[in-house]
Amino acid sequence: MTASHDSLVVLYGATAGANGAKLGSDERELVLLVWQVVDLHNRKVGEVHKVLVKADSLELSEQCKEEIGVNPEEIGKAEPLDRVLEQFNQVLSSELKSLGRSSCCLCTDGQLLVRQVLHPEASKKNLVLPDCFYSFYDLQKEFHKCCPNAASVKELSISSMAEYLELSTDNTANESGVFEVITMGAIISSLISEPYNYEFKNFETVKYKFETGPCSKAEGVNGETVIRARGLPWQSSDQDIARFFKGLNIAKGGVALCLNSQGRRNGEALVRFINPEHRDLALERHKHHMGSRYIEVYKATGEEFLKIAGGTSNEVAQFLSKESQVIIRMRGLPFTATADDVLGFFGNECPVTGGKEGLLFVKYPDGRPTGDAFVLFACEEFAQNALKKHKEILGKRYIELFRSTAAEVQQVLNRYMSTPLISTLPAPIIPVIPQPFIATGHTRDCIRLRGLPYTATIEDILDFMGEFTIDIKPHGVHMVLNQQGRPSGDAFIQMKSADRAFLVAQKCHKKTMKDRYVEVFQCSGDEMSYVLMGGTLNRSGLSPPPCLSPPTYPTFSPGTAVIPAEAALYQPPALLAPTRTAPPPPPAVAYYPAQATATQLYMNYTTYYPSPPVSPTTVGYFAAPQAAMAAAATSATHAVLPQPGALIRMQGLPYNIATKDILSFFQGYQYAPDDYSGLIQMNEQARSMFQAPKEWVCL
Repeated sequence: MTASHDSLVVLYGATAGANGAKLGSDERELVLLVWQVVDLHNRKVGEVHKVLVKADSLELSEQCKEEIGVNPEEIGKAEPLDRVLEQFNQVLSSELKSLGRSSCCLCTDGQLLVRQVLHPEASKKNLVLPDCFYSFYDLQKEFHKCCPNAASVKELSISSMAEYLELSTDNTANESGVFEVITMGAIISSLISEPYNYEFKNFETVKYKFETGPCSKAEGVNGETVIRARGLPWQSSDQDIARFFKGLNIAKGGVALCLNSQGRRNGEALVRFINPEHRDLALERHKHHMGSRYIEVYKATGEEFLKIAGGTSNEVAQFLSKESQVIIRMRGLPFTATADDVLGFFGNECPVTGGKEGLLFVKYPDGRPTGDAFVLFACEEFAQNALKKHKEILGKRYIELFRSTAAEVQQVLNRYMSTPLISTLPAPIIPVIPQPFIATGHTRDCIRLRGLPYTATIEDILDFMGEFTIDIKPHGVHMVLNQQGRPSGDAFIQMKSADRAFLVAQKCHKKTMKDRYVEVFQCSGDEMSYVLMGGTLNRSGLSPPPCLSPPTYPTFSPGTAVIPAEAALYQPPALLAPTRTAPPPPPAVAYYPAQATATQLYMNYTTYYPSPPVSPTTVGYFAAPQAAMAAAATSATHAVLPQPGALIRMQGLPYNIATKDILSFFQGYQYAPDDYSGLIQMNEQARSMFQAPKEWVCL
């Protein structure tokens, strides 16, 4: 930024920890502030002012004691930072008035004092810095502009600049801090005099606040300006992250909170700065604290940022075009909720910006609501009033409210808009051959993992098991969910033998995964089956699922199984390779035993993650290539499902739904081949679901 000032205020500071090139990197507090006014018009310098600053911690590093020459007793008797800033402002105003000057700008040796010390510390202590701390000249950069042949900016120091200008560098008569300020004043006086006649015009700025805004996928993002922050509190907003990086300038809309596979924040964020210099300063804040948590900071790429924050939707761009708005995310809305319902929910005490125009409902590609929405509020006060309604009731559901960001809006829209429509299958499906994959028996050839991180994925488990991954049975990894459908921290894995299961339990017990140790126990197939069906496994023994009593609880029968719609839709990639015709494709699998058909409505405890090498690790459906279809048809011993119709999957059903309610819902669309029920082995109870009424198929 270009401007002319009457005077410069040379500023020098030191912390209780590292100083020099590492100033501010260890998060230590400011303990020394020295300044002097330089009158640019009269080429005169004012009095040097030196003030000690009281720190919360009186522990000083050896570097601080040696270079600055202070001790803990002196620091303990000093004034705190807020009083020192008041004193600085008063003395500076008085001195400028006596000189007849109206404007001034700070001048420091590099960026660190202002960006890495003063602003971060003031932010943590909730102090408001005077306006003069939001603009400053970097003497190293200004000297390099005036004398480009002296050295590169990174190699410059106060002593090297003084030597180049042939100024005195004798420090025997001056205290530490005072010498630096006097020398910097002399350097400035030399630069503005003959033969240089340099003018200080382009000063550095610190943004007052973070600016939100959309990011287009077509926008170019410099990969040298992006970092990844990890370990964030789950409720952190973009403003909280901007506050953590206070003093560094984040690009407009440059904070992208990352979401996990369930659409919830995973404690990570991608942050884009205005230039590589600010990114490098951000990396120096690795393991600095946000509240009681330390934050890890790593390099990231522009492609990663665009993947999270980039979008192409005009609707989203229009929604986010209103600047200086606070965004609130609503989660758990009734699917029938309208814009009027949402406006009524917030009421007059927290009006939505623009009424209905300030609402953005998140929908699937076919227009179905997801239960999520984003709301704009004009100011922080309205947003705070809105957040007080967290978990209040709308209709018959409680609503979760969170601070959000422009990047999160785009990320949530991208996620839902890319969801496949299961009801529109594009091509014939590979034949389904029933064969249950959950083994039973008393052989202890399974292991149980307890204490998994809630963000753990199938890949994390495979990395955790290391060399023992090759001993996992096909479709042998099962991650247990709780009653709310969220990860419980437990998983079961079927191994090829009891010996391998025992060895895994010995080698991997209390091994670390994502900073958490995981307990590994050997168990049997029967014990695993009880838990996967909704029972519990603890030290006192087995507790059966809530829907079955102990005397009648059955084990799995290999010969009978009901195949739900998902079994036909989620096929192993081994079946999809057109050139693979021998050996015959492995069969698809049954998810539930036939005897448990009547209890399927209660089984919301478990999710199944198939393991390599024969199954995908992500949910989806796959069309069968012609070659694979022909190979499967020649080798299959079971009938193939007719293809004129298509299977659909219903999500979001009420828990008390009955078969007749589903039949009524689809009234007028009845169609199913008469011979569907003969394609799959099933008992009489399961067969009745396929044949009553005859023209329906209910999976």
